[in-house]
Amino acid sequence: MKIILLGYIVRGPVGGLVWHHFQYALGLKLLGNDVLFLEQSGNYPSCYNPVSHEFSTDPSFGLEFINSIFSKHGLKHQWAYFDEHSNQWHGKTKQEVITFSKDADILLNLSGINQLDDIFLNIPIKAFIDTDPLFTQIRLLKNPAMNQNAKEHNAFFSFGENIGNEDCIIPSHQYNWAPTRQPVIPGLWIQSKEITSKANWTTVMQWESYENVEWNGKVFGMKSDSFQGFLNTPKIFKEQFELALGGSTAPTEKLKTYGWNIINPTEVTLTPESYQMYISQSKGEWSVAKEGYVSSNSGWFSERSAAYLMSGKPVVVQETGFSKFIKSGKGLFSFKSPLELESIFNEINLDYNSQSKHAREIAMEYFHFEKVLKHLLEKI
Repeated sequence: MKIILLGYIVRGPVGGLVWHHFQYALGLKLLGNDVLFLEQSGNYPSCYNPVSHEFSTDPSFGLEFINSIFSKHGLKHQWAYFDEHSNQWHGKTKQEVITFSKDADILLNLSGINQLDDIFLNIPIKAFIDTDPLFTQIRLLKNPAMNQNAKEHNAFFSFGENIGNEDCIIPSHQYNWAPTRQPVIPGLWIQSKEITSKANWTTVMQWESYENVEWNGKVFGMKSDSFQGFLNTPKIFKEQFELALGGSTAPTEKLKTYGWNIINPTEVTLTPESYQMYISQSKGEWSVAKEGYVSSNSGWFSERSAAYLMSGKPVVVQETGFSKFIKSGKGLFSFKSPLELESIFNEINLDYNSQSKHAREIAMEYFHFEKVLKHLLEKI
């Protein structure tokens, strides 16, 4: 099939984000589809430069970034970026995009972050893939412009696999959200041959991604809110914990007093390869989730955690309801309170190599790109 993939790489040229969206493009190609990745600047300073830490209208860093990774993996001519500020197309030309769109079968709008231009409206299937459950649904209810953009789609998927069930409080609005999850390509995530059982438990995180949101009298928060109950974790357990922590409001010095090792996330995410290297050198991932994911019982699971699993790294993450859908207890562990962590760490340390093997098996069973993308296309 011919598939247009709307995503976010040029504007967010950092290691984690690129693998999040790029694995869709490469995975669809590996399944035999003709794929065009497309991104639009919008009319505001949307281009992030991880070196200067500034947002601007200059896409030059992101353009070099996307050209590098797409070329490396055989997709050199399969992307386009429209810069609204200069009225310029990069990668493919405007006419090439129009020609591709005329007989495209499917459009996938990752995170719903790109607007649907007129040239896309005749594509038979236009799928909105929500990667930020609860927060997406509340925005659609509160923001008429975002809701209008969503209405131009005719298929809806969410990383919130529990949406629509009685034990999930996410408002589904008028949309029928089908479950989906991050596709991961095994060959991109090679298991380290070195024993890393003495290494750090790590994660890459934003303290606050955006402002908390309110719905029906309840406030739904960020990772900063979830973290409060776990500040003492390094003092309680004989493990080393490291956070590649971003966000201007992050209480870095306070966290250090509790025993957290804090590093600059730019060092980790500056390139796709540096992000992979950081994961490969970790003992595993320990992380909380956004408070909104947790309290809504969304069923969300992180694309980053899926990458740790595929790299053969045990993952210990806060429960969001995902364990209803993804087998946990070996290689992957969920927790709700600090009291559960002691038995989890003890079990992992009894046979780290076995837990590493189970982690990779979980990734292959639940996140292998063939299974995820074939299921997505079959549902469409």
